[in-house]
Amino acid sequence: MKTVAIIQARMNSTRLPNKVLMDLGGKTVLARVVRRLQRARLIEEIVVATTNSAADDSIVRECQSLAVRFFRGEESDVLDRYYQAAQWMGADGIVRVTSDCPLIDPDTTDSTIHAFLERRPDYASNALQRTFPRGLDTEVITWEALTRAWEGAWLPYQRAHVTPYIYENPDRFDILEVKADTDYSSHRWTLDTAEDLSFIRAVYDRVGNDDSFSWRDVLALIEREPELMELNHAVMQKALQEG
Repeated sequence: MKTVAIIQARMNSTRLPNKVLMDLGGKTVLARVVRRLQRARLIEEIVVATTNSAADDSIVRECQSLAVRFFRGEESDVLDRYYQAAQWMGADGIVRVTSDCPLIDPDTTDSTIHAFLERRPDYASNALQRTFPRGLDTEVITWEALTRAWEGAWLPYQRAHVTPYIYENPDRFDILEVKADTDYSSHRWTLDTAEDLSFIRAVYDRVGNDDSFSWRDVLALIEREPELMELNHAVMQKALQEG
């Protein structure tokens, strides 16, 4: 099975435009996501799936500077973008990661992929019943399941968010939930607002902007400096349909 991570990225985000190319300790947010995923042992290839919009030419240039492959597709129909990118890459297993997760953890991603490879469901996720911090989200989908979603999904939010058609139809798909040993779901480590950026920048600053740290290191940091959580504790997660 060829396992390919597809990172969706665009400049025109609704709440924090241009966030994927913002500076994060001397590198872009997108660079941090790519470099951290490159340490995942069970990912064979990585591709950044961006859009055909001229606004995303800068993402293409960043991919070129990072020597990572990129694919350009539909802006609003992200499900189609994933489908076309996966087909182009010849992927059997698709790992879905978003570019607003610069604290994504390669070991956590690997554990989700490992569970998927061991059980062989249609779809595995560590974010359905959330126990990991928000921002470590990893989904793994078979090519066949992605194709069925691409053919069957028609509601706008199902096309914009790639996987709802799958996990909203457990009678049609074999779904595997991957959970942490303890509930860490109160932690918000994703990048959606300026407050989130302040928190994530503080984390990178505390580790000397070396992105080889683990998610457990972040937990330990927060235990030592719980005031860090105040930086983005008031941020409300946007509703799925808003994306």
